[in-house]
Amino acid sequence: MTYPSAAVAALVERANRADFDAWRRSLVRLGGCTNPVHLVGSASLVDTATGERLHSYGSDAFGGRLLVACGNRRAAVCPSCAQVYRADTYQLIRAGLVGGKSVTAEVGGHPRVFATLTAPGFGPVHTRRERDGRVRPCRPRKAGERCPHGAPVGCHVRHVESDPRLGEPLCPRCYDYAGAVLWQAQAGELWHRFTLELRRVLADRAGLSRTELSDAVRLSYAKVAEYQRRGLVHFHAVIRLDGPDGPGQAPPGWVKTALLADAVREAVSRVRLSAFGADVIGRRVLRFGTQTDIRPLGSSDTAVAAYIAKYATKGAESAGAVDGRIWHARDLAVLRVRRHTLRMIGTCWWLGGLPPFEPLRLRRWAHMLGYRGHFSTKSRRYSTTLTALREARTEHRAAQQRAALGLADRSTAVLGEWRYAGRGYSPEAALVAASLREGGDGHGA
Repeated sequence: MTYPSAAVAALVERANRADFDAWRRSLVRLGGCTNPVHLVGSASLVDTATGERLHSYGSDAFGGRLLVACGNRRAAVCPSCAQVYRADTYQLIRAGLVGGKSVTAEVGGHPRVFATLTAPGFGPVHTRRERDGRVRPCRPRKAGERCPHGAPVGCHVRHVESDPRLGEPLCPRCYDYAGAVLWQAQAGELWHRFTLELRRVLADRAGLSRTELSDAVRLSYAKVAEYQRRGLVHFHAVIRLDGPDGPGQAPPGWVKTALLADAVREAVSRVRLSAFGADVIGRRVLRFGTQTDIRPLGSSDTAVAAYIAKYATKGAESAGAVDGRIWHARDLAVLRVRRHTLRMIGTCWWLGGLPPFEPLRLRRWAHMLGYRGHFSTKSRRYSTTLTALREARTEHRAAQQRAALGLADRSTAVLGEWRYAGRGYSPEAALVAASLREGGDGHGA
């Protein structure tokens, strides 16, 4: 890789300064973060028993500013921080499958399924179909059949993975963009309705009231949202049944994996939600698609944890959308996105300006094609939390620091005052960060 000569010269100049080693260590510690946060201030390590100040440091020891990783979960924004987030998500999902991270191993014997809930169709789109390892025609129809707008209703192309037409409607005028955007905007609430409906179905099948069911069984889940090529999300989820006290308690003997799988299928087919703005664009009843996939999970099946975790770091850019928020209508004219994505964004902007749709904040989420939910969520008792995992990592690093200072046997606390001072890298710091992202440890910089 060729580096700018000005940046190389700045790095050489920095290497001759007395604080170079401390500056370089602060960059190595970031692990290649692409957009670090700059802090200015100081902190002290204090003995909690005596109040004695054991160690002090300030931003001046790191070249004037202390840099901390941005922590962004999206791989398109910061691959390094996204890798940490993906690893944490994996541990969270895995703990709910086989135990660990304060969850007992007995949870591995509880009924659970891996479910994928998709969006319904809002019009035919180009797709890649495979059967028995062979690519099939996209949408076979009789030659000459056309929609009311004169566009062919079929496509006999065997699309390759990189075909830019994948996800594009066969006829944009037939495609229900308003319905797609409203489904997207209310997908999070639709999921919530699904969890309520699932409890109702389980209670009905067990011959119990919902109150009696909650006294016998607890429903837990962890899910992520993934963008499909057509720009709509679908949900991947681990759904588990525990005893009333959570993962440490087995459910009653009548609770089986087959019962859970059947109940999920029925709940998905039953859940409905009325969309906003019926008096403006017509009534639309939102539901999940018919291509629901439900797979029972064995007692040691942890591969699904890695499968789910990889989607936790992806955003709307995987469907061809943009990274940042759109602030003005004029911005739509210069967006470098495919036509279908632009129509989704434009529909968000149009509906977002109408009073009936104000609660959905569609213009705020236009860059997400209307989706305004969290990309990864879990029920309260599924397993550990991302916060707990981050705190454990922080405590581990603090223990390493205490050991390095010869204070491992003392109880300490950090007291400090820091203020925000910017983001990003100077040209010479960007060179060191680039070397880390390319697989080095910064020693060759």
